Amino acid sequence: MQSFILKNFMGKDVSVYCGGILTFRGKVKACNDGVLTLEITNQRYSHISLSKIISIQPGEQTGVN
Repeated sequence: MQSFILKNFMGKDVSVYCGGILTFRGKVKACNDGVLTLEITNQRYSHISLSKIISIQPGEQTGVN
């Protein structure tokens, strides 16, 4: 999944679904060592384990639901 994210989503806004009601939205800043880093607001980041991601898709909004 790491190479897929780097190839298709690096620097882009995405929505990341991790199950239940938890969805992260932000810009992909890094994807290394099994961890996806999203910038969810200016200079605020979320770090998500790739093993917890159920789906990732292009998106325009940022934040956490």
